[in-house]
Amino acid sequence: MAALAPAAITDLVVVACHAVYLGRGAGDADDDGQWLLQPFQKGEPRFYVDHVRAGVGLAAAASTALLVFSGGQTRREAGPRSEADSYLALAGQFGWWGRLEVAERAATEAFARDSFENLLFGLCRFQECVGRYPDTVTVVSWGFKTTRFGLHREAIRWPASRFTFVGIGEPADLEGARAGESTTIEAFRRDPYGTGAALGGKRAERTPFDGHAPYEVSCPEVAALLRHRGPELFDGSVPW
Repeated sequence: MAALAPAAITDLVVVACHAVYLGRGAGDADDDGQWLLQPFQKGEPRFYVDHVRAGVGLAAAASTALLVFSGGQTRREAGPRSEADSYLALAGQFGWWGRLEVAERAATEAFARDSFENLLFGLCRFQECVGRYPDTVTVVSWGFKTTRFGLHREAIRWPASRFTFVGIGEPADLEGARAGESTTIEAFRRDPYGTGAALGGKRAERTPFDGHAPYEVSCPEVAALLRHRGPELFDGSVPW
């Protein structure tokens, strides 16, 4: 990422990553064999490419936006390559779809392990890059995750008027995805910060290298929120 002129960057676009891309050319980006996938993700890479492209398009349409790919080092087989790093590389392989200026306003957030962390850590990464928090946040993910991200927004007390969710695509087994999503939504209703046995256990499984996000140090104004365990909603101060 090129050096930013902080005063010119006011808005955040977060692309929530879902897998690690291993390919080396745009021509094979939608091939399952070029990704590290869970069994239920088979056939999904073409949508991941759509998510990246949508994020680039949104950032291209707003010269004030920082584009952040958010996704951690979730797979041991990938080594230190994070989901976010792989999405950034994918965008480069496609030549940023002709919007090369976006490359100068793009960053990676390489610690998030689920959708809640995609949002909160994305905000922290913006602060690291720009020196303050954004005026608005736009999140790109699967269409069926609209409700889930609304819960995350409420949990961190980000204003609804400054939040946009852009759902791109739906998996082939949409019925199955919605059934699984219903279970996940109920889990986040009971455990809004994802720190309990079920959701926290999933995060642990997605931390094969035992990495720790640095944001309590780099973003001390949200340290209390980052440490909050719930299930009650956080009622302390937030910088937005």
